[in-house]
Amino acid sequence: MNRAVRSLPPAYFEALYARDADPWRFADSTYERAKYDATLAALLRPRYGRVFEVGCSIGVLTRDLAARCDALLAVDAAETALSAAQARCTELPQVTFQRMQVPQDWPEQAAPFDLILLSEVVYYLDEADVVRLAARVGASLAPGGEVLLVHWTGETDYPLSGDAAVGHFIRAAAPFAQAAGQERTECYRLDLLRVGLEDGSG
Repeated sequence: MNRAVRSLPPAYFEALYARDADPWRFADSTYERAKYDATLAALLRPRYGRVFEVGCSIGVLTRDLAARCDALLAVDAAETALSAAQARCTELPQVTFQRMQVPQDWPEQAAPFDLILLSEVVYYLDEADVVRLAARVGASLAPGGEVLLVHWTGETDYPLSGDAAVGHFIRAAAPFAQAAGQERTECYRLDLLRVGLEDGSG
């Protein structure tokens, strides 16, 4: 299988949604539902102040996450997906949507985030962009803040495998965050990092 060499552009995802409004079956897959439940269960706090979800897609996990936070910024590179996510979360005033291609795009006036969620997104980036993403995350987390990564570990044609993507991110994030929880299933891995564990702060 030939891997993409560079980070996947927004056009890649727009083409997917043009062919299928829910290309990964987020809304009705038993696997996705179980993974979302595990994602929420991995979070250290029952509630968060400010949360940033990168790669919200059509907003299925966004709805669940919104119940755990005061303010949620959800972004995606594909306008089609964002429109679906907004429709799904229309009655949730704490959720704000923006179109962004990270790490090039980033919230301009964001207060520090208590949680940044990177679910099924880091392996769409090449190694250089993963390092840039980690730097962005590190500059945007509040003391004691968390970053949660969830990634499929099977074969893909993305720039990186799930294991490689997470490994690059964890190494790049080592100066500011340490592992606070890890889980691996037959199909995906879940890695939770937290700011300030090493020195006991937060």
